[in-house]
Amino acid sequence: MPGLGGFTEFNPDKDIPSLVGKVILVTGGTNGIGKSTVKAFAKHDPEHIYFTGRNSDAAASLTRELEAAHSGIKLTFIEMDLSSLASVKSSCAKFTHDRLDILVCNAGVLDVPLGVSTDGFEIHLATNHLGHAMLIKEMLPVLQKTADEPGSDVRVVSLSSSGHYVHSKDGLFWDHIRTPMRSLRVTWARYGQSKLANLVYAAELARRYPKILSVSVHPGFVDTGMVNNSSLLARVFMYTGHWLKNIPQFSMDQGAFNQLWAAAGAKRDVLINGAYYTPIGVVGELDEVAKSEDFAKRLWDWTNEVLL
Repeated sequence: MPGLGGFTEFNPDKDIPSLVGKVILVTGGTNGIGKSTVKAFAKHDPEHIYFTGRNSDAAASLTRELEAAHSGIKLTFIEMDLSSLASVKSSCAKFTHDRLDILVCNAGVLDVPLGVSTDGFEIHLATNHLGHAMLIKEMLPVLQKTADEPGSDVRVVSLSSSGHYVHSKDGLFWDHIRTPMRSLRVTWARYGQSKLANLVYAAELARRYPKILSVSVHPGFVDTGMVNNSSLLARVFMYTGHWLKNIPQFSMDQGAFNQLWAAAGAKRDVLINGAYYTPIGVVGELDEVAKSEDFAKRLWDWTNEVLL
């Protein structure tokens, strides 16, 4: 996969311009590459950074660290459980600004035990896709308002994965969406459809709201707790596959580079609205399902029905 070794081409300290006046929201900002993303943004003087997560102690620790490093920085932690649509919707009320320039849908789960969410959906799809779709829906009015302002540059970056290739011929395992997918125990079948949904939903958002720049990104093979705490079978699968393809494992800071590039580092006219990028800034190859506008419309309509 081209471009995965190109980290020397992007330095977030130097290549992200001033973020003065920008309001940013990052999901999963208390650990992993989400935390690295928040820390990188903080260096460029944004108006305000909101970050979500489930660990208030980790959030408090990050807030202390950033306030010590950056005088005057403004941060708000929003406790949010992305696996619960009610939690996402209620948590959005804690966003109090009248503008939102950058939304990074970073949080996610991988190889969690079989189960369904409180809303009755397979847990990977519920957390990785539906939770973020609810967040986007709730933030859409302020995103649109910001996008209508002269000189604005509103971006939504959704974290996908090369795992999105593992999906059914119909895109999602539609008959298993409201089950733990016990008949499809392979981690990648559950995780893969959620990452396909992230990618396709981002592309459809770009088609329906072209003033908002919406792209999806693959972070690369990253040394995160999500990877290292997965099952032995999943780790063997991941490490062997990347070893055979000579793809290195990246640090958490490096894993944030592609979404930082898309969210703020790249000039707007360089980005293709609705595109999927591999590290760093390389347009990724998509199969026919991922490119299908018919599937994207079906996913969008089904998702909106769920979110009502």
